[in-house]
Amino acid sequence: MSKEILEIIRERILVFDGATGTNLQRYKLNTDDFGGKQYEGCNEYLCITRPEIVFKLHTSFLQAGADVIETNSFGSSSIVLSEYGLEESDYELNFKSAKIAKEAASEYSTKSKPRFVAGSAGPTTKLPSLGHISFDKLQESYYRQMSGLYDGGVDLLCIETCQDMLQIKCALYATQRIFEEKKRKIPLIISFTIESTGTMLMGTDISAALTTFECYNIADIIGMNCATGPKEMEENVRYLSQNSPKPIFIMPNAGLPENIGDEVHYHLTPEELEKWMYHFTFNLGVNIIGGCCGTTPEHINKLVELSENISPVKRKVEYTHSVSSMFTSVPLQITPAPVFIGERCNANGSKQFKELLEKDDFDSMIDMAKSQLKEGAHILDISVAYTGRNEKKDIAEVIKRFNSAIQAPLMIDSTEVSVIEEGLKHYGGRAIINSVNFEEGTEKADMIFRLAKQYGAAVICLSIDEDGQAYTLDRKVSIARRIRDYATKIHGLRDEDLIFDPLTFPLGSGAEELRDSGKNTIEAIRQIKNTMPMVKTSIGLSNCSFGLNQEVRHILNSVFLHYAIEAGLDMCIVHAGKIIPLYKIDEKGRELCRQLIFDERKFADI
Repeated sequence: MSKEILEIIRERILVFDGATGTNLQRYKLNTDDFGGKQYEGCNEYLCITRPEIVFKLHTSFLQAGADVIETNSFGSSSIVLSEYGLEESDYELNFKSAKIAKEAASEYSTKSKPRFVAGSAGPTTKLPSLGHISFDKLQESYYRQMSGLYDGGVDLLCIETCQDMLQIKCALYATQRIFEEKKRKIPLIISFTIESTGTMLMGTDISAALTTFECYNIADIIGMNCATGPKEMEENVRYLSQNSPKPIFIMPNAGLPENIGDEVHYHLTPEELEKWMYHFTFNLGVNIIGGCCGTTPEHINKLVELSENISPVKRKVEYTHSVSSMFTSVPLQITPAPVFIGERCNANGSKQFKELLEKDDFDSMIDMAKSQLKEGAHILDISVAYTGRNEKKDIAEVIKRFNSAIQAPLMIDSTEVSVIEEGLKHYGGRAIINSVNFEEGTEKADMIFRLAKQYGAAVICLSIDEDGQAYTLDRKVSIARRIRDYATKIHGLRDEDLIFDPLTFPLGSGAEELRDSGKNTIEAIRQIKNTMPMVKTSIGLSNCSFGLNQEVRHILNSVFLHYAIEAGLDMCIVHAGKIIPLYKIDEKGRELCRQLIFDERKFADI
């Protein structure tokens, strides 16, 4: 039956139920209903103490015509249940909530109108981006919660009311574990909560949220719920309409809440909600609608009437593949090119950064990062590999601090798989992994590609195989194609997730075997882009001028970058503040660099 859900939303608008918590309050439950004072307020425990009330609530929405009802499990994670001393009952409560909902849905399901159950998983009460809880502990809590929902027979899962992007990553990590263990995937919804301020609780805008999670192939539907009414959601719904490659899910509150006489009231009428949802479905192509706090069976009945008189609208999507910080997103391809990746937060390449790392001066590291952004960097490369220090501990501390302080996306740079994963566990946005290659065959590459899938990262891929670095044009391109085929066919990554670096080498070294390396790299960029148009390309630009004096380096880097961009280069790792516009370089200097790059050097007679 689960496959039918994704088929149905292509054919008609799907309607979810309304609020659980605010509707349970209408039953005037007392302390005894909750099983005693120590459990009072734990709505999820009603699945044990008063399952007939939960069943009755589900029935009210099914009678109103809802296609999907959500389990009474919003707070059934061990983290939330621990406040009532019920953490050990997490699996049982989720399993029970799924069984109750399935029983109700089965009574109302017909061949012409099947009813479905969505397993609800809320945000818990702890935010990993603020250090309230570790990635591992939170994902394990989600794993137990969603295992109970899955085993209880839900038709789909809904990770909802999401406030922190790192929290969502924990939930997705747990969900992937379950799907792999059960060897069967069910549909999955990610639903963000955008506050009246226009961002998620941690300051995340809708572009960063979409960028971070559209790349997860286990996520089938993306949307928003809670916090505000539909009016306040409109701008962000419009953004999803124009940019989300996945179907859209919208469940607003019945307007903004108002406290009257110590009670919360929601004033949006069923007719007003219907009017807004008509706009969202007919004009903005929303596929799934429902109600959150304050919405009643009367609200849902109006949405059902709407769904019966409107068909899904095909949207024109203009999504650009990007990476993100916890706050905003940055495209992997811009006009004019390139995307600059700042290279200075690297303990191997920057003496200043290494010295700050030695002193554990993280505030100055943040200042150093911000200075690169002011100079024009769009993304920052982060490497803390330094002999004598604990790289894994350092990457965790640096990424944790940069996650909440730096607006730009990060690239996690390490040769150690465990260090890369540690960095990803502390990063809320969509990162880039630097890097993967086939120097040791595919074993290490397998581990890195798995991390990219688990944490939704893009990957820098180097033209290196078992025979070493690629110097010739043919090897640069053939290795890139081999890595692309392996990443997509074996690991299910997309071309859009891969960034190919055909390697740059020192042009001033005097080494005979490197004479044509510049033109080979530039032509490799052109051929990679022509044969694999959806992948991106990048180079470590400073390598081409290694060993030369600083003034010459800046000029050669700038000229090399010009020709690489002409060939289709999308990104480069560089000190952006040191790039010189071509018109500021004298003609003789430009020509000498061109001859060096394309191996057209001329020698004066002696």
